[in-house]
Order: sequence, then structure tokens, then C-alpha cells
Amino acid sequence: MNNITESEFTKKELILKATLNLIKKQGFEGVTMRKIASEAKVNVGLVNYHFGSKDKLINAVIQILVDSLKETFTILDDDSIEPRQRLKQFLLQYINAYYQYPFIAQRMLVEGTIIFDSQKEFIHFMKAFGIKKMQHTVEQLIGKTEPETLIIIMSHLLGATFLPALIEPLYEKVTGFRFPEMEKRIDLLLDRYFSDANSEET
Repeated sequence: MNNITESEFTKKELILKATLNLIKKQGFEGVTMRKIASEAKVNVGLVNYHFGSKDKLINAVIQILVDSLKETFTILDDDSIEPRQRLKQFLLQYINAYYQYPFIAQRMLVEGTIIFDSQKEFIHFMKAFGIKKMQHTVEQLIGKTEPETLIIIMSHLLGATFLPALIEPLYEKVTGFRFPEMEKRIDLLLDRYFSDANSEET
């Protein structure tokens, strides 16, 4: 039986939020248990009680992003939605999950090392389910089944969706322009890739 009280649950949430704030400001390397305790206004013992170590705490924080990203793939299971619209909704939800915690994803990309169980879980999910779900939808759009073709298209779609989000602040500083809103970007992207499929449907 789980005996965690509402008060303890609230403290755990405070600790996670404090960790998120610290990672945003200082990166993974700047996080310490003492800093987290100070940020959350709790004692170090309570942080240790709930998470045990800095690595376990960071793993729990990454898990928040991983869970959000995994949830977006459920839209690809809904064959009642036509493939292009399904793919559009997926890309919108996927990038919105990223925007909730961009600093975590950016740090993971910059540091590159896969050391946390939550990262490994996401890689396993992508290999076992995520890639297949995307393949199924893209295959319905273009009518091709060659794995290499589908993988290239999927990587281009995800890359073209993510890159503007990663470079947006720098892009605006350098060019003085802002990227269009996300939905318009994705519509342009899908028009570019699937214009032939669209014409065949009409």
C-alpha cells in the first residue's frame, strides 16, 4: 500500500520544479542536491528521501519530457484521421511537448551522452514503436514501403520541425525575422513533401 501523503507528493513536485529551474539556468552539470533543496525550500534529506541521488533526480526530470513525447505518438494510431492530418497533428503535438521543456532537450542534444534510464527508455520506445507508427502514416501518404525511403522522409520531417525551434532565438537576432507560427511551418513542410500525394487524393 502506498502511504505517500498529499503533503509529501506536493514536496516531491516542488523538488522536480526546482530541478527544472536549475537545469534551465545552469545545465545538468550545475545541479547539486544542496542547490535543489535551496531552490525548493526544503532540506537536503527530503530530496534524498524522494530521489536518492542527483542522477535519479535528473532521470525523473528527463522522464517528464520523455512521457510527453511518447504520448504524442498515440495520434498516429488513429486511422480514422486521414494520413496527412494525422501526421500534422503528431508533428504539432511533438514540437509542443518539446516547447514545454526546451532546455532539457537542448542540453541532451548538446551533451549527447546517453546515461539516464529515461533516455534509454525513449530510445527503446522509438525502436520498438515510434518509428513504426511514423512509417505506417508516411507509407499511407506516399504508397511506398521501402524502409530506407520512409526513414529518410521521417528524419527530414522531424529535423525540419525541430531545427527552427532550436535556432529560433539566434535566427531572429541574425536576420531580424521571425519564423512563421508552427502550424504554418508544418503545412509548408507537408506541402513540399506530399504535394504529389495530395494531387492523387483530389
